[in-house]
Amino acid sequence: MSAVAITPVLEFLRCRTPQVWLDRALQELEVILLDHAANELKAAQSAMTMMAKNPTKLDLLNKMSRLAREELVHFEQALKILKKRGIIYRPLKASSYASKMARHVRKEQRENFIDTLIVGAIIEARSCERFDALAPFLEPDLNKFYLSLLKSEARHFKDYLTLAQSYAAEDITPRVEFFLGVEEKAILSPDKLFRLHSGIPVEPPEFQQADA
Repeated sequence: MSAVAITPVLEFLRCRTPQVWLDRALQELEVILLDHAANELKAAQSAMTMMAKNPTKLDLLNKMSRLAREELVHFEQALKILKKRGIIYRPLKASSYASKMARHVRKEQRENFIDTLIVGAIIEARSCERFDALAPFLEPDLNKFYLSLLKSEARHFKDYLTLAQSYAAEDITPRVEFFLGVEEKAILSPDKLFRLHSGIPVEPPEFQQADA
């Protein structure tokens, strides 16, 4: 199942997660777990915001409602893992990953809507890719958890793209390619803040000092 789910994601994204990021993730698994939980909650909130702003788009309402429910379930699962490991859930400073794409989202209402959906697709795809990249290096419970997310996360990325194209007046491919380029640069560029979605780490592990 995981191979089937991840293949379209890997074909979509322009780059894989660098090994140096994976090495750091295994050193700072607490950061990954905390940031993952927060990201699941943000994903649910983003879906519900999209619903609130587009109350007459029934296909969007159906897809975003399901997405929000699934993300909240994932959030609850992430909280259980944190509790099991004795980690207190707390917010961390967000990485600049999403904001690097968000700054290029156009302002006009229709264009803003399309760009927001495209960015949502890319974020979901990267989440899926990182879960798949991390899973083989993790102990059984985390391995099972991350692999269990692949199918839904891959579907979320497809849902966002499908919605973007269905509401666009023209082919969204050029816009998708533009944002994929921005995303690739974010993933492969040096990044001082280590998170689930961040670039190549350049600072030594400083989790306790930076986020206490």
